[in-house]
Amino acid sequence: MNRTIEANFFPEAAESLKKPCILIIDNNRDFTYSAKRALETTGRYFVCEENDASKAHQTAQNLKPDLILLDIAMPETDGGEVAARIQSDPALHRVPIVFLTALVTKAEGEPGLRIHGHPFLAKPISLPESIEGIEENLPARATL
Repeated sequence: MNRTIEANFFPEAAESLKKPCILIIDNNRDFTYSAKRALETTGRYFVCEENDASKAHQTAQNLKPDLILLDIAMPETDGGEVAARIQSDPALHRVPIVFLTALVTKAEGEPGLRIHGHPFLAKPISLPESIEGIEENLPARATL
């Protein structure tokens, strides 16, 4: 008698496929960890983090995220360079990038101000500000 038993050994992975994937790229491990945890507690996102700017493009290729939160000021490779690499990749060129920066304050940021053509969030960022920035820039297919 042949019987097939199906079991879901990876429930978290299956659940994550239903949520938009957010990739946070920032050299500050404490920041990425706390942002990841905060965003995941909403139950709305699957969040990954990369702390090495030199590996950011490869990580994005592997994950194919729905949106990238990218720090501008990182040692060795800045966020502008990382964004340019990602945008030149045919598989990733449509992934929205939202810059994270402490270089421009919330008070200095005018509505619609962009950095290298990308929207930005000024650090420090609250959870509601993060969610608003993500939701405003997520592609429509990722929110289904």
